[in-house]
Amino acid sequence: MRSTPVPVGLFDSRTHGFAQVAVLPTPAGDVVHVSGQVAWDADRNIVGPGDVGLQLKKSLENLAVALATVGATLNDVGSLRLYMKQSHMHESKAISGALKTMFGETLPCATWIGVPCLANEAFLVEVEPSAVFCRE
Repeated sequence: MRSTPVPVGLFDSRTHGFAQVAVLPTPAGDVVHVSGQVAWDADRNIVGPGDVGLQLKKSLENLAVALATVGATLNDVGSLRLYMKQSHMHESKAISGALKTMFGETLPCATWIGVPCLANEAFLVEVEPSAVFCRE
């Protein structure tokens, strides 16, 4: 049976019609899906306005919080999709730096996708992980 735990430390998205985390059991173990994460704190304040590196770091911290809810870590993420405002795609040093800070030497695969806008005008990046498999 699918479960949707509410991660402590992230805003409760259920009032907006979606879960932050969904866990689906399969014969091979649980499959964890995490909604795209942005640079919001738990009170929906934007962290790092105008700074794509700081926003990416906060987005990845939020991803880590979501994964911890089900006993997973960033090391369990195989790939990421990074949706970035096209105006900030050229800031590869800041983007790469945030990825290296959060993942260390165990970097996931990543696809950088330029978009004209995200859900909030102040968001510069949104991080969406691949499905994560957990065996308990």
